[in-house]
Amino acid sequence: MRVASLWREKFGKYNLTGSKCEKCKKLHFPRTTFCDCGSTNIEDFTFSGKGEVYTNTVVRVAPAGFGKDAPYAVAVVKLDEGPMITAQVVGTDPETIKIGDRVAMTFRKICEDGKTGIIHYGYKFRVDNG
Repeated sequence: MRVASLWREKFGKYNLTGSKCEKCKKLHFPRTTFCDCGSTNIEDFTFSGKGEVYTNTVVRVAPAGFGKDAPYAVAVVKLDEGPMITAQVVGTDPETIKIGDRVAMTFRKICEDGKTGIIHYGYKFRVDNG
């Protein structure tokens, strides 16, 4: 991805942004341009980044480029506002994460582009005990 593309997409990449239907008020993640109700009257919506673990697993054999991170936890997080999102859970032993744990979004390094050196960041979640 080119630097100009990254700049244009920074709002969606560096915020937990989805969309809200102005007709039926349904929230969507990721962003969408139309709703299940048929409306195209859609506005951006920034989520709080807080939620709970709906289900989770531990990845022991990671895909290419992520082997150094294994083992790591991946969870389906039900955001407090309703939508569900899949993300890595960081900052704790992956074996200790359980359904119902409260989590909060954090931005972390995802990977680094070897050719350009661009560091790609994205959302992950951490256990939120407070």
